[in-house]
Amino acid sequence: MRQEINSPTSTETPFDSSKDRPAPSDLHMESSLPHTDSGIGEEHVASVLNGSDLDNSAGVLISTLSSEVKKSQESVSESLSVEVLKPSSSIISISQPKKGINVKEILKSLVAAPVEGMEAGLEPVSYPDPAANAQAMLPMQFHSFDRSVVVPVKKTSPGSLAVNTVGSSSSSSTSAGLTAGSTPNIFAAASATPKSMINTTGATDAAASTSSSSSFVNGATSKNLPAVQTVAPMPEDTEENMSAFCEVDQCPLRQGLTPPELKPFSSLTGLQAASRDAGQCLSITTKLERALEKVAPLLREIFVDFAPFLSRTLLGSHGQELLIEGLVCMKSSTSVVELVMLLCSQEWQNSIQKNAGLAFIELINEGRLLCHAMKDHIVRVANEAEFILNRQRAEDVHKHAEFESNCAQYAADRKEEEKMCDHLISAAKHRDHVTANQLKQKIVNILTNKHGAWGTLAQSQLHDFWRLDYWEDDLRRRRRFVRNPFGSTHLDVTCKSLQEYGTEEDKVVKSKKVFRSQTVASQNPETELVLEGDEDAVSLLQEKEMDNLGGPVVLSSPAQLVAPVLVARGTLSITTTEIYFEVDEDDPAFRRVEPKVLAYTEGLHGKWMFSEIRAVFSRRYLLQNTAMEVFMANRTSVMFNFPDQATVKKVVYSLPRVGVGTSYGLPQARRISLATPRQLFKSSNMTQRWQRREISNFEYLMFLNTIAGRTYNDLNQYPVFPWVLTNYDSEELDLTLPGNFRDLSKPVGALNPKRAAFYAERYETWEDDQTPPCHYNSHYSTAASTLHWLVRIEPFTTFLLSANDNKFDHPDRTFSAIARSWRNCQRDTSDIKELIPEFYYLPEMFVNSNGYHLGMREDRTMVCDVDLPAWAKKPEDLVRINRMALESEFVSCQLHQWIDLIFGYKQRGPEAVRALNVFHHLTYEGSVKLDSITDPPLREATEAQIQSFGQTPSQLLIEPHPPRSSAMHLCFLPQSPLMFKDQMQQDVIMVLKFPSNSPVTHVAANTLPHLAIPAVVTVTCSRVFAVNRWHNTVGLRGAPGYSLEQAHHLPIEMDSLVANNTGSNKRQITDLVDQSIQITTHCFVVTADNRYILVCGFWDKSFRVYSSETGKLTQIVFGHWDVVTCLARSESYIGGDCYIVSGSRDATLLLWYWSGRHHIIGDNPNNSDYPAPRAVLTGHDQEVVCVSVCAELGLVISGAKEGPCLVHTITGDLLRALEGPEHYRCPRLISVSSEGHCIIKYERGCFCNFSINGKLLAQMEVNDSTRAILLSSDGHNLVTGGDNGVVEVWQACDFKQLYVYPGCDAGIRAMDLSHDQRTLITGMASGSIVAFNIDFNRWHYEHQNRY
Repeated sequence: MRQEINSPTSTETPFDSSKDRPAPSDLHMESSLPHTDSGIGEEHVASVLNGSDLDNSAGVLISTLSSEVKKSQESVSESLSVEVLKPSSSIISISQPKKGINVKEILKSLVAAPVEGMEAGLEPVSYPDPAANAQAMLPMQFHSFDRSVVVPVKKTSPGSLAVNTVGSSSSSSTSAGLTAGSTPNIFAAASATPKSMINTTGATDAAASTSSSSSFVNGATSKNLPAVQTVAPMPEDTEENMSAFCEVDQCPLRQGLTPPELKPFSSLTGLQAASRDAGQCLSITTKLERALEKVAPLLREIFVDFAPFLSRTLLGSHGQELLIEGLVCMKSSTSVVELVMLLCSQEWQNSIQKNAGLAFIELINEGRLLCHAMKDHIVRVANEAEFILNRQRAEDVHKHAEFESNCAQYAADRKEEEKMCDHLISAAKHRDHVTANQLKQKIVNILTNKHGAWGTLAQSQLHDFWRLDYWEDDLRRRRRFVRNPFGSTHLDVTCKSLQEYGTEEDKVVKSKKVFRSQTVASQNPETELVLEGDEDAVSLLQEKEMDNLGGPVVLSSPAQLVAPVLVARGTLSITTTEIYFEVDEDDPAFRRVEPKVLAYTEGLHGKWMFSEIRAVFSRRYLLQNTAMEVFMANRTSVMFNFPDQATVKKVVYSLPRVGVGTSYGLPQARRISLATPRQLFKSSNMTQRWQRREISNFEYLMFLNTIAGRTYNDLNQYPVFPWVLTNYDSEELDLTLPGNFRDLSKPVGALNPKRAAFYAERYETWEDDQTPPCHYNSHYSTAASTLHWLVRIEPFTTFLLSANDNKFDHPDRTFSAIARSWRNCQRDTSDIKELIPEFYYLPEMFVNSNGYHLGMREDRTMVCDVDLPAWAKKPEDLVRINRMALESEFVSCQLHQWIDLIFGYKQRGPEAVRALNVFHHLTYEGSVKLDSITDPPLREATEAQIQSFGQTPSQLLIEPHPPRSSAMHLCFLPQSPLMFKDQMQQDVIMVLKFPSNSPVTHVAANTLPHLAIPAVVTVTCSRVFAVNRWHNTVGLRGAPGYSLEQAHHLPIEMDSLVANNTGSNKRQITDLVDQSIQITTHCFVVTADNRYILVCGFWDKSFRVYSSETGKLTQIVFGHWDVVTCLARSESYIGGDCYIVSGSRDATLLLWYWSGRHHIIGDNPNNSDYPAPRAVLTGHDQEVVCVSVCAELGLVISGAKEGPCLVHTITGDLLRALEGPEHYRCPRLISVSSEGHCIIKYERGCFCNFSINGKLLAQMEVNDSTRAILLSSDGHNLVTGGDNGVVEVWQACDFKQLYVYPGCDAGIRAMDLSHDQRTLITGMASGSIVAFNIDFNRWHYEHQNRY
């Protein structure tokens, strides 16, 4: 063991801390010492003991400790073998006896030791025992007494082992090559700057120290460290032992700083080094002084400071105090000789040996215990520190990851936002482009029209093309035709040959192949849900959340715009006030769409204001509940399909709270927009209204279609209407014969018994296991059948060509005759088509107005216009009679059975089988979940099949639909609107004479019971008006305000202010009218609530608004360049809003908006002085004398002094002129009904009836000079009155006279009907008003009313 320690290998392993430390592995390789530490390299021992790295290494230590824990756990097996070795090595090194060497020998060796001997490695030199005793008394106070700086050892050349005294830690060097056993190695110190003592411990000291000290010094925290053995009392304390013990002691106390009492031994080393430096010429004293020059003052100071303690401990052989004697000379003398003599004296050493032994052993044991405790403490602290560090590291990692993800999210959001902004900007550009084109087209139309500034009367294009406008009226009828800049006669298009058609059976076989692997979802009806109030709590919260959303874009989602033959992918963005849709023009499917189809598709770059949204419906697309349809104030709708149902919900909650509109008696809430069709049906009041005959059959069917998901935007889900007539051959059609009507309890396919048997057999003998059995391979409503019916009108012609490889159908398959189509529906096994709503309102669909070449049939007849039944002389007759049949009593009585088949309980399940009403399974909702089909080709095929097979409407009810109440049954209800019992009442109800004899030139009967003042407002020629109270005595019995006492009272009560002639100033309009104006009924308009009167004809070119309560002027409206000659008001909607049109001598008309809320012209109450018109209507070149406006149709029809009559849209487009026969020149009166009739009365008693699309339907001439005309609300009847005082009733469609009332004694100047169409009030030239009983039902062929 000792040889190993003193071997040249160990002595020649220098250690240099001023350079980079060698890796522990290098040290292990270089050193042959047995390693008794816990695995840290020896350089750590040196650095910790030397203290140079204490400041730096404090932090490193903890991390090293924690890492050592792991390392030591990994090397359990190694540690176990080391443990055996450790105690023995330390004990051997400690207990070597070292006796018999005295001070003189030491000094001799210091002075005369040759350099070579040192380099070769000195034999261990031990000191006498008394010196060791001094060390035993090391007091605990030293703990805080820190004057020393520990400096690392520097490598020096073997030739000159010199001690520098410069004071920098790097320059002070000593040999690291001294043996572990030699004292100089342990306490070798060089003199440094004052008050700093240098303690260098060689790299090999670790081997000499005890196991506990080494494990502590090395900072090991391993569980596997060897247990420290208690030191037994030693036989003798040698110097070597002392040095080892000192090392042990200093570690816990001072972390490697040498206690001051040990410095004398260090100084000897310095002395020895100095002797080498100076050679042999200097005396011992000089050498000592030079060597101890810096150390001596410190030692003296220590002796002085600790004198009381040392004096009690260090006693001579006779008990004398050794220190006191020495202190006196020490204080006075500067020489080091006394100090050396004191320290080297026999008494000093004996005293130390005698007194310090036991104390030192105790100190060692205490040190060991402290070392143990400290080790445990450090291990614990290190573990805690490691735990904390790990947690912090984990937190750091987590925070870093979170930060990175936040950064990524933020970047993605910004990117998305930028993308959105780009998208919105490009969308705005596209939209502006479209708008600019439309505006340009509008201006060109206005200018080049033959009534425009650049037009001439002779100029007329060879062919004016028209297309069906998307505008819907209140019953959702699209009847208005507008100019078509993309129109064409399609002369280059050929017809298909019969070979190009596959049979229906082929189609089905093909579909079976596609769907072999397809599992069919159950066709059970959806679970029943009821709209209850509980949902509102949730939805209200959601609505609040959505309402608080700010920022530019509230929601953005991929979406598809669903148009009749086009589904365009794009992005729907919703801001806080608008919806935007921007089509993805790079989508390959979109690129394949023909430009002609795109020209007819609106909304590809759409923008819709929230303020324009009137209703929002959930919709299906391809049988999936993922679509939504939005209805706008401009009476168009737009449909979008979304990725899933959740997106639909988000979108609905981002839109205004409008529900499904105000028509169906449902609250305007978002949950209503999201309700299922069945929920809407149950919650609506429409069925009850239909049963009570408050609404027509047509309106009810349109309601059912709308809530069941049928829409004009998807040809696969086009509204369905029934065939109702079966007789298309007779010259005359008697609508009172039941045989002329179809049996509505059977589907079309089951009407012919032979065909019904065929279908029943097909169902019974169904062989295909892959698909459920069905009666029919085709459907009653498909995109193909819709285009088949509408082939003659654009845009459907273009849609058909696009879907048909740019070819018309084969002439034998084209819709060419009503009777033939009906026969096919009875005989052909693949034709079970029902009708579309246009059969009941759109005569233009039967006329080939664009001159298409539809080919020649096999019987050599050309296909052009549709061949009409013999009983219809013109398309208008067909539509009118069809509609009459639909509203007839026969249909009313059994319509509920047809509803059961299409929308109700016979739509699916056993009842459908019984009723022969089962269609291909892919036409039913819930039969397939497209999202579950992951294979793209299969999904595409499925979608194609759904589109080709048609789609059954959503099932609205699963029990029989209630029947309609009969007309006769309703007659006897007290609140019945059908009061047509025998006309016991006389024609004239009452006459009311005003005090003034001035002719009554204007009558306005706003008599609705819910108004604050139901009244008949009259205005005379002298501009005195009267608000005559209306009592609901006739008609709506049971209405508010009705009582039995009043039943016999007169309906009109004269305005008390006029009757008593008391407040005539409140009833007189005194402002001066232009002298050239003739006061007529056109000069006045009364608002729908009777509270305001609008008057025109003022010299300042304005028209004015007066309050009917006070007669005060409330608003003056300017806008024309000449005197305003006529005014008209449209029908009023909820809230009293309506359009006002003013015509002027400047040959223009201005369309204004009347705000029922603010009671002013214009939207903005802050700017009521200068309201702006909604549109300027041009085209006349003379004074405008009469005008009528219909908001429901969106049309303004106006007449100039010498003609013509022009039709404008309310957006300002000039559609057409209504041109009567040659001598029908000067229009004077115009009346338009929402049913599409426009009656114009010209000078000299000439009348014309035009359709809203400009077709002259009828004309007549009467002898009377007619002053007032009026159409009934259904447009079927015309009432006229004139100078001869006779009221006449005519049938509007053909001017057939129906009734003439008894003549009055004065001419009629104005007239109006009460809201229930029961009372006609006329204003007479004599200054009185007359109320007539009128009942249009008595002229109805069935003597029946629908109101």
